[in-house]
Amino acid sequence: MFLLAASAPLNAQEEEDKGQAKDSTATEKPVVIRDTVLPEKHVIDPLAPSKAAFYSAILPGLGQIYNKRYWKVPIVYGAIGTGMYFYITNKDQYHRYRDAYKRRLAGYTDDEFYDMDGTPNADGSPDVSTDALRRGQEYYQRYKDLSLLITIGLYALNIIDANVDAHLKQHNIGQDLTLRPLIVPNDITTGTTFGLSLSFDF
Repeated sequence: MFLLAASAPLNAQEEEDKGQAKDSTATEKPVVIRDTVLPEKHVIDPLAPSKAAFYSAILPGLGQIYNKRYWKVPIVYGAIGTGMYFYITNKDQYHRYRDAYKRRLAGYTDDEFYDMDGTPNADGSPDVSTDALRRGQEYYQRYKDLSLLITIGLYALNIIDANVDAHLKQHNIGQDLTLRPLIVPNDITTGTTFGLSLSFDF
């Protein structure tokens, strides 16, 4: 009888503890574990340099616009435009001297270099001799060809610049890899040691 009376409170205590345990698990709030945020990886587009070069080949300056180097566009057009200006100027002068030289060889005396000031010479000689016309023609032909070569070179340089710039834009210049000058006081010689500090973070 005594054992039954003693065990009854124990059973009641166990039931009460189980009920509290159930209540405590039911009211517990879920714990959120935050994931580690990884830095965004440097994205490399292997076709970007080819695209930039292709665009610049189609239209000078278009590759620089693709690379978002807008300040280079006036330089590209200024350089190529200057080359084209000298080419056209030398070409026009070359044709002037060539046409006059051909008419002079044909026996005509009505070219623009024969009587330039409107006053004929006393001996009937032209203001610009036939030999001078030939030299002038050769001079302007040489500079016409040189201007054309320079213009083509500037056009090719525009393509190369767009290609190289697209390559350099994709280089990773983050803080994981740094190279900095380093100045360290030297305790032995009481002087200063100069060097470079290379840091590489994985």
